[in-house]
Amino acid sequence: MDPILVGSGGIILVFILLSLGMPIAFALMFSGFTGIGVLSGFDAAFPVAARTVYDEAATYPYMVIPLFIVMGSFAGASGMTQAIYRCLDKWLRLLPGGLAVASIAACAAFAAVSGSSVATAATLGNIALPEMKRYNYSDYLSTGALAAGGTLGFLIPPSLGFIVFGMLTEQSIGKLLVAGIIPGILLATALCTVVIIWATLHPEAAPQSDEVITWKERFIALRGIIEPLVLFFIVMFGIYGGLFTPTEAGAVGATLLFISVVIKRKLTWKKLVAALKEALVTSVMVLFLVSGASIFTYFLALSTIPIQAATWVTSLDVAPIVILLSIIFIYIILGCFLDSISMMVLTLPVVFPVMNALHYDPVWFGVIAVLMMEAGLITPPLGLNIFTIAGVSRDIRVETVFKGVLPFLLALFVVVGILIAFPQVATFLPSHM
Repeated sequence: MDPILVGSGGIILVFILLSLGMPIAFALMFSGFTGIGVLSGFDAAFPVAARTVYDEAATYPYMVIPLFIVMGSFAGASGMTQAIYRCLDKWLRLLPGGLAVASIAACAAFAAVSGSSVATAATLGNIALPEMKRYNYSDYLSTGALAAGGTLGFLIPPSLGFIVFGMLTEQSIGKLLVAGIIPGILLATALCTVVIIWATLHPEAAPQSDEVITWKERFIALRGIIEPLVLFFIVMFGIYGGLFTPTEAGAVGATLLFISVVIKRKLTWKKLVAALKEALVTSVMVLFLVSGASIFTYFLALSTIPIQAATWVTSLDVAPIVILLSIIFIYIILGCFLDSISMMVLTLPVVFPVMNALHYDPVWFGVIAVLMMEAGLITPPLGLNIFTIAGVSRDIRVETVFKGVLPFLLALFVVVGILIAFPQVATFLPSHM
């Protein structure tokens, strides 16, 4: 049987299974297993599937996922988030839309110790939304800023997105994490700029506070941001300088935060169990997604579809940028219907070989891919961060959050454009590791 025909049938089968409600991990596993069986025999398919799941779970870099998740949980339990927000609020409140700017800056700071966008949005939403309501901020501005700010958890290291991308494409997770630093700062700045422009053009959306904050209060509040900054520099400079691997960095960060919550006497048995449970659930979810993607990738390699696609694309009489923009457009569409990790595992087996054939830097493309995954977190109708913020607020409609986030989505696309025009923004730090 023609391998291309079998491969095409396998891709169609994935979408049929997804439309029937099967989880994407099992849809990929079943389609990949069946395709391998058809092309190489089921005597080969069974050991491939079993070995792939075991190899993914046993691989050393995989351990970084539960470690970074636990790190974020301990950061929330230590009261670090509230301290970060209070500090940035006192320093940034005088800006137009100062509370919203402080919320985005706090999202960026919390993202530096948490690899989850949803966790970042939920944690800061619980703290910042009541404060912005107290000062009569527009629901559109406050919820939009927090939903968009939460996406920074997927870009600023430690990032679950980069870890999954590295596992799927066999790229250096350390280089990918370091590559997210400058784009993360750039995106946070762009989101804050949107708030300032919005508040300047529509002052009623972000009323200025008449509360007087002294310089003494500001400098005292700086203590709240010292701990996350020190932790971030230890983890990232340890990776950048080659002192330890990303997995070891996760262990160092989790250990330091564990010591912090113990010293502060904020670690209860309930919080410890919740942190370990969150790490277990997320890790198992990612394990099955990556295992399913690996089995499906093995099947696609047998079908020769990725090689044929890359050969066909490189033979087209169009500039590589046209292909890149087409893939970005596809990601925008998929982001409306799939969650970020699912979108990554579903597309990279075909998209990544094409990008390699076009000689795009794989680390740079990793940043672009993660940015597009971020866009999926705030695009209708299935943006997870949108529903997270709406759930936290309880009395604000989902439609309000979707409308409020649109200007911030535009800012994200501007950052993508900057990265396309100036790839060095993403590649400068990794190139010096």
